[in-house]
Amino acid sequence: MFTLKIDGTTPPTAESVKALAALCDQAEDHAGPAAVTLHVEGVPTEGWTTGLSVAAVTKWERTLRRLERLPTPTVAVASGECGGTALDAFLATDFRIAATGTRLLLVSDGEATWPGMAAYRLVQQAGVAAVRRALLLGRPIPAAEAAALGLADEVTDDPASALEATVRAVLQLPGKELAIRRQLLFDATTTSFEDAIGPHLAACDRALRRVSAGAAP
Repeated sequence: MFTLKIDGTTPPTAESVKALAALCDQAEDHAGPAAVTLHVEGVPTEGWTTGLSVAAVTKWERTLRRLERLPTPTVAVASGECGGTALDAFLATDFRIAATGTRLLLVSDGEATWPGMAAYRLVQQAGVAAVRRALLLGRPIPAAEAAALGLADEVTDDPASALEATVRAVLQLPGKELAIRRQLLFDATTTSFEDAIGPHLAACDRALRRVSAGAAP
């Protein structure tokens, strides 16, 4: 299991990009069952964008996209106030656990909510109407609401036990197969039936070949 703590109080930095990229390297280089776990917490303080560059944000967003496409199940545990880089990473994982009392926040850049890709993922995953006030007004999304919207899979008083159970379950999943299903999931919201059927049939063919190979004497 590969683990990283992401501190949402700090903006994207070269160090945070390097740490997340190193985690991705470990997961990609590992042979056999594995899981990536993230512990995310914290929101940026006032003035957090001072000195922040588009280049730094771009590198962070690209590394998050790499996390999102790993051939390994990813699990996040959020606690307390969760915004900034912590929210970014939480929304980019496959399975999400929120400690009781957790709140998801799109933080302000000083004038309005930060227009990063967390806003995009919130809309993609929960819908425009459900997150409109969070995106426009910065209204926090409490853990129970996040679960109702599908942004969190479980809300618990015992996140450590929930993480252990989730990791135990995902270690049964073939990493590459999960990555294929994940990509089909991503594409389903933007791809027509005609364009989607080819990749789905290819995945079906791959699954049947795996079954046939396993059944062969």
